[in-house]
Amino acid sequence: MKHVITTISTLAILAITLPAFAHFQMIYTPESALNRGGRIPLAIVFTHPFEAGHTMDMGRPEQFFVTRSRGENIPKKTDLLPMLKPMTWTSLTNSGAAYETEYSARGGDHIFCLVPAPYYEGEEDAYIQQFTKMIVNVGGEPGAWMEPVGLDCEIVPLCKPYDRWTGNVFQGKVLFKGKPVSGAEIEIEYLNHKPLLDKKAFAKEASATAPQAAFVLQTIFADDNGVFTFGIPKAGWWGFAALGIDPEGSFKGKACSRDAVIWIQAKDMK
Repeated sequence: MKHVITTISTLAILAITLPAFAHFQMIYTPESALNRGGRIPLAIVFTHPFEAGHTMDMGRPEQFFVTRSRGENIPKKTDLLPMLKPMTWTSLTNSGAAYETEYSARGGDHIFCLVPAPYYEGEEDAYIQQFTKMIVNVGGEPGAWMEPVGLDCEIVPLCKPYDRWTGNVFQGKVLFKGKPVSGAEIEIEYLNHKPLLDKKAFAKEASATAPQAAFVLQTIFADDNGVFTFGIPKAGWWGFAALGIDPEGSFKGKACSRDAVIWIQAKDMK
């Protein structure tokens, strides 16, 4: 019983303190809605996207795969882990270990999924593991973008994540092992510095300026069914992280915040 209480207390402290660090696992590619197929670049970086701040060293991911579907066809899963190449990514404050690859995207939906190695946060003496999704569509014909892929921690989009105009809303559903997470806490950050893939670095120029620290990392909560809604104020990439949704999350005897992350891209109407 003492061990259980200690674990719960540690997770509670972790939940309170982690938002200040705003860690976000990224799967980045420049465009989520493509007219034609072809080779697309993918960068996998664990960082602080709004401020292009400290980039954490990533360990070798546990899983990296894509499911492709078109129309009503059954999604086909492809293991991309062997294709990952280590790289060094540079933020505005440091450089960290990251990964990159390319993928041949064809018509339909491509759901890229990452299960990273748990990251040890020394200041908290605890781990973070962010199960991350990013969806690319080619040609405008949708597939199974709204279907779960079976990750332990997952955000399932309830609207197409690649057809959002600025001013639309985005809705998602938080799942833990396939079941809705009531009242899940969702952190939201904007990718405020353009990733320069040729330089493996963030651009120094910011797209937006936060008037106060609270605007850097926004927080909302899911309803009783695990559903959350967010109005999109600006074009670009937005990250959503449902925090600590595994109530018994642990790794190597320490607390582990197991989070679900999804990235979406919005466009200005011209």
